[in-house]
Amino acid sequence: MHNIKLALDWTPNINHIGFLIAKDMGFYEDKKIKLEILNPIDDNYQLTPGKKLELDLADFAIAPFETVISLNNKSNKVNAIAVFAILQEDLSCIVSLKTSHINSPRDLDNKTYVSYKARYEDQIVKQMIINDGGKGNVQLVYPEKLGIWNTLLEGKGSATWIFDNWEGVEAESKGVSLMKFKLSNYQIPYGYSPVLLTKKENMLLHNSVYKDFVNATKQGFLFAKNNPTESINILKNYVTMDDLKNIDLNKSLFISSPYFGDENSCGKMKEEVVFSFLNWLVKHKLEDKMIINQNFYTNNLID
Repeated sequence: MHNIKLALDWTPNINHIGFLIAKDMGFYEDKKIKLEILNPIDDNYQLTPGKKLELDLADFAIAPFETVISLNNKSNKVNAIAVFAILQEDLSCIVSLKTSHINSPRDLDNKTYVSYKARYEDQIVKQMIINDGGKGNVQLVYPEKLGIWNTLLEGKGSATWIFDNWEGVEAESKGVSLMKFKLSNYQIPYGYSPVLLTKKENMLLHNSVYKDFVNATKQGFLFAKNNPTESINILKNYVTMDDLKNIDLNKSLFISSPYFGDENSCGKMKEEVVFSFLNWLVKHKLEDKMIINQNFYTNNLID
């Protein structure tokens, strides 16, 4: 049996359903893989998934694509590589409460943005405001990561970044109306998020096992797409009690499953999507142009 540790980017949610199904349905076990899931709630997010990968506390991590860029360009470089895209399109967005009367990103000037302190997050939000005709003078606050969504709901901030297929569904379930601003509508070609990443050297060393892990994961996501009722029953065993109470899991899967892709596309990343984001980062001086020639992803583990 091969032991694999997977660091989640958040408490278990719809973006993790393929992993949870593959674990529960025995898809990993069929490949002689025993999966241990590292939940960020266990250490209150003291270590990010990328850090857990860097320190070899995890074999794989789930994180936005920018984590791969960041790890490869640290002073103590980590040879990270993305090997599976959970969603084929970006389902995230910047949101504000409708009651806050922020009707467009430019209205965020001189307002409070509740930030996760991710690598490019603050600059992306400022640029979104500028692209919408504002000045980008947003005030940034950094609460505890696991409390960010509640900070917005409690009116302690004007906007934050969410997954529309999770927090967006929660807001609707609670009768909370949101204004949603997708990055692509404001000339920001945001890349894949989240992705499954690992270290290149480990991928080469354990290629067949890692390939089995990725393809069992793909099997899990395709199962979720084709068997919604059974899949939601599995997800219910992993989500927090609050999420179980506040989120319509069926609706969350209904929104998400078209973006899991099909037998041919599930997990795969497109060169044009990756390079549009990399070029945007270089253009806006958030990264050096050398990133264009760095190898950040592969589809080679996916059958």
